[in-house]
Amino acid sequence: MNNWPEKLQQIVAEIDQEIAPQLAKIDQNILFNQNKVLQAFKDKAVAESDLIGSTGYGSDDSGRDKLDRIYAQIFHTEDALVRSQFVSGTHTLATAMAGNLLPGDELMYLTGMPYDTLQQVIGIAGDGRGSLKQYGVKFSYVELLSDGSVDFEAARKLLREHQPKMVVIQRSRGYNTRASFTVAKIKPMIALIREVSPESIVFVDNCYGEFSEQHEPTEFGADLMAGSLIKNAGGGLAKIGGYVVGKHELIENTAARLTAGGIGREEGASLNNNLDYFEGLFISPSVTGNAIKGAIYSSALLARMGLEVSPKWNEDRTDLIQTVIFHDKDKMIRFAKALQENSPINSFVDPIPSNDTGYEDQVIMADGSFIEGASIEFSGDGPIRPPYALYMQGGLTYAHVKIAITNAVNELFFK
Repeated sequence: MNNWPEKLQQIVAEIDQEIAPQLAKIDQNILFNQNKVLQAFKDKAVAESDLIGSTGYGSDDSGRDKLDRIYAQIFHTEDALVRSQFVSGTHTLATAMAGNLLPGDELMYLTGMPYDTLQQVIGIAGDGRGSLKQYGVKFSYVELLSDGSVDFEAARKLLREHQPKMVVIQRSRGYNTRASFTVAKIKPMIALIREVSPESIVFVDNCYGEFSEQHEPTEFGADLMAGSLIKNAGGGLAKIGGYVVGKHELIENTAARLTAGGIGREEGASLNNNLDYFEGLFISPSVTGNAIKGAIYSSALLARMGLEVSPKWNEDRTDLIQTVIFHDKDKMIRFAKALQENSPINSFVDPIPSNDTGYEDQVIMADGSFIEGASIEFSGDGPIRPPYALYMQGGLTYAHVKIAITNAVNELFFK
């Protein structure tokens, strides 16, 4: 860009050349996943009439029900539930948990302590109102090793002793500096649970992960998986909603919890969402791939500037998240402000640390998105606590992420 100093332009050119092979790998993922989605649309005979939606009770909503079948095919599961009545990823996960856990059952996290909002759902943080703990569900977790990997020895011992009703694998890092878990790393986790506690429900929190690789955890034995439609699977078009995929019985239990016993999945109007859901899912492989390309570029450029990044540009990726660690509160806040200045919406807003629903610490958010909180759109946020890490995610286009990150670097390092 002409407004970048010559030195920065030179660095950008060098990085473009360096990361080109990695971006080519992402293009292969996009092609693979686009074909998978297209095939599901063809197999389920999506018609123009499916895009119309329903009102009121939502009875006999053919488009809504067909979308369920498409999700089930794409994720290789018996059934799926895709609904606008899920208000967030956290709500989607909470509903699937509550629908399949009874008083006295135990929920175990295999991948360390869950992220902030789920801690309140479980009842280990916050006032406990409406939490699983309030309804008599017990909780345990396997502490991660110092390198952020799963402690298989400790997990084997806990699984054998507790035989939990449900074991959760959190694919993405959340507000943690550990690496996200690739599908290749999730496979042996599932195998361990199957071996030691075969009756446990294996539940994968797939937020930020859809279409980032060519395969999904449900292809390797996960019983249940959930995510948000204002992340990857909505393609930047979905304005609300979530999905749950998995075994038929577990999906039915989730539907009964979302609505009511005796109603289940039969009601729940799609309103004007069907078009966004179908089209968003169709373009999701491409949008997700572009967001990952932006993360690769960001990682390479920020590392060149001397910042600590995770993952590195040439490491395998399994989600949208790019972490940059500042070890300095003021630098973290300055960088977030620079990102906000390069957003398409509210670029003039000055983000400040504040309390946010579901979080124990103050959080700063650079989020100039078309859809509020849509983390498939480019944004950056993080809790104001050591090591002062900002978690960047999303990007509807690679070009936007590249421009925004480079402008932020120009602001912080070249002025």
